[in-house]
Amino acid sequence: MKSNIVGALVLVVIGTLFLLNNLGFTDMSLGRLLTTWWPAILIAVGLGMLFKRG
Repeated sequence: MKSNIVGALVLVVIGTLFLLNNLGFTDMSLGRLLTTWWPAILIAVGLGMLFKRG
């Protein structure tokens, strides 16, 4: 159940970012965002896998 909530929240946040970008409220590039934050994404996935086991 917890993984469903986390996945849903991730999708909501990503969708909100795309919507704000399309409406012109932000000027974000997905490529720039990924190149900046890919280490944090790996850490978050690793922590999720670690806590899912326990």
